[in-house]
Amino acid sequence: MRIGLYPGTFDPVTLGHLDIIQRAATLVDRLVIGVAINRDKGPLFDLDERVEMLQEECAQITVAEVVVHPFDNLLIDCAHDVGATVIVRGLRAVADFEYEFQMVGMNRALDSSVETVFLMADARRQAIASKLVKEIARLGGDVSKFVSPAVKARLAEKLGQKQG
Repeated sequence: MRIGLYPGTFDPVTLGHLDIIQRAATLVDRLVIGVAINRDKGPLFDLDERVEMLQEECAQITVAEVVVHPFDNLLIDCAHDVGATVIVRGLRAVADFEYEFQMVGMNRALDSSVETVFLMADARRQAIASKLVKEIARLGGDVSKFVSPAVKARLAEKLGQKQG
């Protein structure tokens, strides 16, 4: 069984994330979505909320088994924990590649048997970043082009905004 790991903070999960998840699911038998606890980022949504959002958003994916798995250890250790031999990473721009290139080098030094596969973001989704989505939502902007209706509602609720 081919097991892939797609890690991230997913604060919140965006249409860009979902695009990568759907495409990655076609490459493996089981896709584990690793939700990083990452207290340093100070997420808007707590871990349970992020896990729940991902479970809801991925419920309709049937091409592979999709499992949501929180983690707070090294990515390579998370890969070992879930039996993943492939780490999936999404790329939006050249700046993403530079950071990811360094991460691949470090992960390969820790365990060269775990491969990293990069999926380019769909052209319509390249500008989407969770950080920007949160900022747009905080300032009352419409985020419906960037997140699902359910995530949009959760953002509005979290920020104490009325749905309109």
